[in-house]
Amino acid sequence: MSKLKYIIRKAKPNEFQEIGQLMVNVYSKLDGFPNKDEQPNYYKTLANVGKFALKPKVKLLVAKLPNASIDGVVVYFGDMQFYGSGGIAPNQKNAAGFRLLAVSNKARGKGIGKLLTNYCIELAKNELQKELIIHSTKSMQIAWSMYEKLGFTRSPELDFMQEELQVFGFRLKL
Repeated sequence: MSKLKYIIRKAKPNEFQEIGQLMVNVYSKLDGFPNKDEQPNYYKTLANVGKFALKPKVKLLVAKLPNASIDGVVVYFGDMQFYGSGGIAPNQKNAAGFRLLAVSNKARGKGIGKLLTNYCIELAKNELQKELIIHSTKSMQIAWSMYEKLGFTRSPELDFMQEELQVFGFRLKL
């Protein structure tokens, strides 16, 4: 874990484009993850991720060093109806979730993903949610392992297909 002091805060509207580009760059470089031609709508969602922040109880969060570029991002959902995934996750009550966690390639290995995940856990606890729901894919093994170490458990009932991509659900009881 880095000794650097990252700040986590809500994204500003003038950062939405930079954040979308960061997400597109990160996801397009994942081994085994569909590319832009295979899932253009998904990449359009990534590029326009700032739209999520316009919904109630949704926070687009950034991790950055003071006076530096954004190194990590995640979308936190305090109300699952806005979660925007397939499957049953958007119908879950007394739950929060997060999606689209991304850490820039240059900032990998500094603990930013864990920092953002723990921040989301604390947000959900402060909102008195009963659980936190997330999804991952086989292409995201580093994140998958981190989530399990933090106490998330596989929840197959949350799984769904995103076109040809299998997406796996996880829950953390709070």
